[in-house]
Amino acid sequence: MGICWSSSPDQKPNSLPIVPSNIDNLSAGDTFSVGDNSWLSVGSSNITAWVSQVSGSFTRIWGKNNGTHEDSRYLDAGSDEDFENGGSSNIAVANLKVFSYAQLIAATNNFGRDMVVGRGGFGKVYKGWQKEMVPSMGIKKSAIAVKKLGTASRQGFQQWQAEVNVLGRLSHPNLVKLLGYCYENKQFLLVYEYLPNGSLNYHLFGKGSVQPLTWDIRFKIVIGVAQGLTYMHSPEVSVNHRDLKSSNILLDEFYNARIADFGLAALVPSADESQAETHSMGTYGYAAPEVYATGHRYAKSDVYSFGVVLVEMLTGLRAIDRRRPNEQQFLVSWVIPFLSSKRKLKSIMDTRLKGKYPLKEASLVARLAIRCLKVEPKIRPSMKEIAETLEHVEVRKYKSIRS
Repeated sequence: MGICWSSSPDQKPNSLPIVPSNIDNLSAGDTFSVGDNSWLSVGSSNITAWVSQVSGSFTRIWGKNNGTHEDSRYLDAGSDEDFENGGSSNIAVANLKVFSYAQLIAATNNFGRDMVVGRGGFGKVYKGWQKEMVPSMGIKKSAIAVKKLGTASRQGFQQWQAEVNVLGRLSHPNLVKLLGYCYENKQFLLVYEYLPNGSLNYHLFGKGSVQPLTWDIRFKIVIGVAQGLTYMHSPEVSVNHRDLKSSNILLDEFYNARIADFGLAALVPSADESQAETHSMGTYGYAAPEVYATGHRYAKSDVYSFGVVLVEMLTGLRAIDRRRPNEQQFLVSWVIPFLSSKRKLKSIMDTRLKGKYPLKEASLVARLAIRCLKVEPKIRPSMKEIAETLEHVEVRKYKSIRS
């Protein structure tokens, strides 16, 4: 349910049999569900065969899953009565403001078309303005982003409530800040800080994005996302995002990364334990192999998604693009053979960088991507290890500039 706010190399590596090869009916950004096996209907028969094969592999790796479930401390999906009444009696987050629907109508010029700054599976995102009384400054207008549920539905309500319950209790510089929420007469809205530079997806792939992100900005974004996920996976927090992708990484005015869209997120007893999906499995092209095979997610499943984002940052190419030749449509399986060699890596780097990047740093990111994209979750590094590796590089770079 991600919402976006705002050339191929000559040599073609062999495709690896990690993901479904036929994606005629799927593309990056598609979300899919496992409830009642409905997710199988979006793919071809090739996917069904692949899932059957890989599922057996994961059963051998981990043994039978006992159906780890989410306990009452982290996500109450809300009762049917809550949904029918247009809200939930379980919503009570001290740090969040409860907005009235009338306030948000006024803030967004009646949800005017000219105020739309993004859209996605959840609905639309509008830019708005709120007036605040600031000591010694009087009344000040500040920009906000208002996400409005497009169609009232049980699943949409649960995702709305998950975002309030989870994000409303988290605080980190690299997570988008949820300011408040609104539920009136089956109108479900979320109010965030407004981030003027939109999404990473827009800057990497958007048609209106003229100025490419420099390598230094890309590296800064990578570190920010890693730090945000490290916080989420820490024992004190234990939150798995479950839908990390470039359109869910927003950028402030200084291009600091903010992880967004927590509608699929949930707290877990331990960041290493699994979560059984009941509705959405996330986004095709970013979800880890174990998610396809078993419907279960781990903290290491977020690590895999982070690896996909790393590859997008290196290449400037979408995770899935049906316009590319068949063997290149799934980015990860296509480029993995190119990530282990500096010479090969140069041939797949984003051409918009025009060679202006330190090959040593790019190679380090590529090697991290390889580790993140391992098929077996236990082999992947933790986000803490990834963040520390990237931070060490940043510190060395800063010291070399100062000396």
